[in-house]
Parts: sequence; structure tokens; C-alpha cells
Amino acid sequence: MATKSVLNDSKQVARAVALINLGARLQVLESETDLSYERLLRLYKEVAGRSPSKGQLPFSTEWFLTWQPNIHASLFQNIYQYLTKVSALEDIDAIMKAYKLYTEQIAACGVEPLLSITRAWRLVKFIDNSMLSMTTCSKCGGHFVSEAYENSRNFECGLCSPPARAGKGAASGGILLH
Repeated sequence: MATKSVLNDSKQVARAVALINLGARLQVLESETDLSYERLLRLYKEVAGRSPSKGQLPFSTEWFLTWQPNIHASLFQNIYQYLTKVSALEDIDAIMKAYKLYTEQIAACGVEPLLSITRAWRLVKFIDNSMLSMTTCSKCGGHFVSEAYENSRNFECGLCSPPARAGKGAASGGILLH
């Protein structure tokens, strides 16, 4: 029988608390910590002051490919990839740090974040499993989330070639000019 480490247990609890504070779903906590479901449930209720959301996690890759979510997902993924290249952070710690940086950048622009920590975590999993990839825009040279086998020669991002109705209404998150 392996001996339990108080230090490792403390690290797992701290990671779970940080994820809960970022709004992660219980399934993410289960996947990224060694804590039992019952313990995570008690911890979630104590930290968040409510029971965790029920239901399945978002699974479709399509959400990340639509115009505005793609810009947000691409910003997050670029930050995440940079952090994993320049630091020795564990994947989940890099995801949390990248998510915090993403939300800070979005807030500085005066825009609401479209990406939740759970979607950000799922995006990393999709890219790790080659369900999505990063493709360089042929116009601006930026790196954007795209279909797994996108032809990069003719790929244009949503910033260089926005859809016809992009930004036309406040209801769609667009900016209204008076």
C-alpha cells in the first residue's frame, strides 16, 4: 500500500480550489486531481457555496470554429502554447495560468470572455488529440484554431475575413456605433 503524502494532498486540494474559483466543472476537477468524487463534491460546495452544475461537458469542436468563439479560443490557445514552451508548468497549471491571462486581456479590451475554463480545458484536449489544430492565417500570419487538417495555404482567419454580418448588432456581441 502506498503511503499518503500530506504535501501531495495539499497540492491537489489547492489545485481543485483554484479550478473551482475559475468556474471549472466537476468533471474537470475529477480529471485533473487525484481527489475522490465525494471529496471534490464537498470541496466544491464549500468553495463555491453551491452544488456543481450537472450535465455533460461541451463536446463539439464546431463551437471553437465559429467566428467570435474562434478568436477567443485562438487567443487562449496561443497564450497556452507560449506558456508550455517557456515554462515547466504541468498542463493543468499552464491551462489555469493561460486562462487567467486570457481573461485579463479580454477585460482590458472591455469585452466579456466567451471562453470558460471548462471550454479552454476541452480545447486543449481537442488539440492534443488532433481533433482541432492551429493554422497560420495566410494574410496576417496569426495562429488560429482550425479544423484538424486545414489547408494553411489559403486559410484566412476571422479577423482578416469576418463574416458579412459580423459586429452588426449588440445582441451578437458586436459594437454599435452611434
